[in-house]
Amino acid sequence: MPGEHFLAVHLHELLAYLNNRGVLTLMILAQAGTIGSPMQSAIDVSYLADNILLLRYFEAHGEVRQAISTIKRRAEAHERTIRELRLGPDRIHVERPLNDFQGILAGTPSFLGGTKEN
Repeated sequence: MPGEHFLAVHLHELLAYLNNRGVLTLMILAQAGTIGSPMQSAIDVSYLADNILLLRYFEAHGEVRQAISTIKRRAEAHERTIRELRLGPDRIHVERPLNDFQGILAGTPSFLGGTKEN
């Protein structure tokens, strides 16, 4: 590729071609940092996506857990809650909304109260 400034154009053309062929394309973008770090990306291709899911680690009750949220859904309205994500041996579990926490997406969650859920 001649340069980074052509990356978005090439990706757009590739994704349009694959879409016309009926191919589901998943793009995975790893963000810099883990828990508590600001997210950074070398290039912004979010405008190319129909849907964007954000996965985030957080700490709760002495455990490292994962959260999932929808931050973009082009075709329809989407749920605005942040939910716990559990990857099991047989399936993916999307749990109840994390109403007892604040700051999960920022990487600095704080427990607001409620009961411990396992």
